[in-house]
Amino acid sequence: MTADATTPASSTTPALSAATLEAAARIMADCDRLAAISALEDGIERTYLTPEHAAHNQVAAELMTAAGMRTWQDAAGNQRGRLEGSRPGLPALVLASHLDTVPDAGRYDGILGVLLAIETVARLKDRASELPVALEVVAFADEEGTRFGATPLGARALAGTWEQDWFALEDEDGITMAEAFTRFGLDPARIGDAALGADEVAGYLEVHIEQGPYLEAADRPLGVVTSIAGARRFTLTVLGEARHAGGAPYDRRRDALIGASRAVLDIEQIARERGAIATVGRPQAYPGGVNVVPGHVEMSLDLRAETDEPRDAVLEETLGTIRGFCTERGLTLEVEQIHEASAVRAHRTSWTPSAPGSARSAMVPAAMMRRSSCSPAPDTTRWPWRPSPTSACSSSAAPTGSATTPTNP
Repeated sequence: MTADATTPASSTTPALSAATLEAAARIMADCDRLAAISALEDGIERTYLTPEHAAHNQVAAELMTAAGMRTWQDAAGNQRGRLEGSRPGLPALVLASHLDTVPDAGRYDGILGVLLAIETVARLKDRASELPVALEVVAFADEEGTRFGATPLGARALAGTWEQDWFALEDEDGITMAEAFTRFGLDPARIGDAALGADEVAGYLEVHIEQGPYLEAADRPLGVVTSIAGARRFTLTVLGEARHAGGAPYDRRRDALIGASRAVLDIEQIARERGAIATVGRPQAYPGGVNVVPGHVEMSLDLRAETDEPRDAVLEETLGTIRGFCTERGLTLEVEQIHEASAVRAHRTSWTPSAPGSARSAMVPAAMMRRSSCSPAPDTTRWPWRPSPTSACSSSAAPTGSATTPTNP
């Protein structure tokens, strides 16, 4: 995600009230409580439709109830709570983030946003009769896509853009998402019940930790998101020939790992020079013997930028460079795209500074603003503020952001 540095950092920090300090202490204690819910003994992992998912929903429901909300688990497994405004049935300002994690996660990614949302409602519940909107907190069940690969499932269900073929996806144990739904007590046929209509939403606000160093380095407390990076993900396979190390002279080798290693360097260099962000992960050489020249190497590539055009230009230049080197070494490069999400610019009028050090913001989640490029064209009568569909075709949906620039609105 990117943000504008629109207001200089304040030279003085306002004193915090006792109530605010108490709320902060509660939030941090609840972060620790949720961190204890994990599939790992020595780390944090909570994934979709698992016992840990059920446990974190239970904690969130308890906190929402204590904050004065009516609570329920929706058809996608999101935990939701609602505080009515000045009259029942008003459109809702949705306050949301996620409770699932990546493997070996930190304790604040997503969780902090959910707990801040709940605390906000608790602060406002005694003034609910004055509110022109309802407040609805959503603890998304899946944002990371750790178990089934597709992402962000919770927000896509809320946005009404769920793809039915996701139910056939399997986890590493061969369990399909449809089977996991049933085991969790959900009905795949009712997934559409999780969706909010356009007339039910007044706006969206999400607080999230910065996943970069900029705000901390600038000693600034807050950034306002102005865009969500567009990302494409690939599996790259370099094919050569596996041969016994001792009997394979250098001029006869077609070492796939040499090609893959050069590719990693080219990927970083080109992305840095062109202003994109590229990451290679999950490299695996086969057959993997200590005395065998690698015959093929598989690795992932995550490529993202603030807008789609420079990202795609970087991709073409990078693949061309890698293929050129592979050809010189008698290697072959295979490329499989596994994910694409278009970049989204936040509306420039979506926040207005109301006083030094404060801001109002009404933004919609990434999954509500964009779609998988292979999914049906969005229904703009349902979500009229969605951008027009793109013509590229790939698979599922939407990660969160890229680098962040500091701001202190």
